[in-house]
Amino acid sequence: MARQRWASRTVFLLAAVGSAVGLGNVWRFPYLAGKYGGGAFLIPYLIALIIVGMPMLILEFVVGQKMQQGAIGSFRKLHPYAGGLGIFTMISSLVIVSYYAVVMAWSVIYFVASFGVQWSDNPKNYFNNSVLQISDGVDNLGGINWSILLCLIIVWVLVYFCIWQGTKSVGKVVLYSVPLPVVLLGLLLLRAITLPGFLDGWRVYLNPVWSALVDPEVWTSAFSQIFFTLSLGFGIMITYSSYKQEDDDIARDAWSTAIINSAISLFAGFVVFGILGYMASQTNTPLKELAASGPGLAFVVFPEALSLMPLPWLFSILFFVMLLSLGIDSAFSIVEVLNGAILDKHKHLKPSVVSFWVCIAGFIAGIIYTTRAGLYFLDITDHFLTNYNLILAAIFQVILAGWIYGVERLRRYVNQVSDWQVGKWWNVSIKYVIPVILTCLLATQFSKDINTPYGGYPGWALGIGWAIVLIPLVLFILCLLNDWRRNIEV
Repeated sequence: MARQRWASRTVFLLAAVGSAVGLGNVWRFPYLAGKYGGGAFLIPYLIALIIVGMPMLILEFVVGQKMQQGAIGSFRKLHPYAGGLGIFTMISSLVIVSYYAVVMAWSVIYFVASFGVQWSDNPKNYFNNSVLQISDGVDNLGGINWSILLCLIIVWVLVYFCIWQGTKSVGKVVLYSVPLPVVLLGLLLLRAITLPGFLDGWRVYLNPVWSALVDPEVWTSAFSQIFFTLSLGFGIMITYSSYKQEDDDIARDAWSTAIINSAISLFAGFVVFGILGYMASQTNTPLKELAASGPGLAFVVFPEALSLMPLPWLFSILFFVMLLSLGIDSAFSIVEVLNGAILDKHKHLKPSVVSFWVCIAGFIAGIIYTTRAGLYFLDITDHFLTNYNLILAAIFQVILAGWIYGVERLRRYVNQVSDWQVGKWWNVSIKYVIPVILTCLLATQFSKDINTPYGGYPGWALGIGWAIVLIPLVLFILCLLNDWRRNIEV
């Protein structure tokens, strides 16, 4: 079978932007900006974008497009022994999408609840006791939460029908799913600027606190945010770019993807802090106390703010439709990593069949997060995957491409097909800057986790987190040794 292709460059860009722009753009970037110096945070953020984000994105684009394979095949073409790195990213991707889909299932529940603003009396109690029905600790599973499980099935059905025809169905979906959250954010922004207190929120978001720039944690957070928000280390951008024509422009597509992603992050910050400013004025609560990250912002703080607004049901519906539309693109892009690798190996299979079984696997892997201890397991899994697996995958990737395959060979290809030429600064970034920065991030996080056990969880629970890191890593090493042994025998 001929390799799948995107219908146009625009469709590819929408798919890449849809993967990059996810829940983190709404619930993590604004929080970091508010916490770490307001407008001053933009300086390390933009520096991180230039010296880590863009070079890594160009690298993943060029590897996929030049090799015309998914993660496993592309890494194997970079070096015959490197196929195990693709397996490392595939396992990590499957685990990530298994819990990401559960967060979307929560959004489905909130979307339905929006019609009656059912959380208005006590948003925190509603999230913990009505939605999650959370147990008293990670050691108490408490059985399956059937409402979350049902919504998880709905999410996976939606994901399946987004990808069941490969690039053909993905291309149709992203034409609507990528612009939709931007339109909805725009509507929420228009509402926010009519509310009292929105300017106070914007001041917290934008007013620079220059002293924050001397805090190493600010820089660490900026580099981490850039790395995660561009979907780097998942194998997504490699897979997506492998469906491009071999002579498509790489540099311009990479810059377009990164700039649009960062612009949407900035835009989301105005929405979030505008509405939080209103909430602070209505509840006489310092705005700094309202700023939160992750599920706390999306499912507790923001719903409370929405419940205080005129027409709360309408703007609650808009908000949770926005979360779902943001999440669906990121979710099915991760599934495409798995699909692409399988279809590269078994070209006779139909995308619809592969998609079905991958979705089933993702659903089964996510059942643990639908228990009443699911939030604890989700927290542990997310912490170890994002802070270790993805960074390790990226370090291995830049070493493989920069030092083993040869970064200059890739740069020549980029410049051959691109209108915007990439200078030798890119070589320096891939070979030296990115490995050093990512290794520092990894070492810093490892030191924190060794000195202070994450989240106060018991040792056995954190052992699961370390297993999520070590099992794919061991498989990668075993694959490497097996490829080396077979080559010696030949």
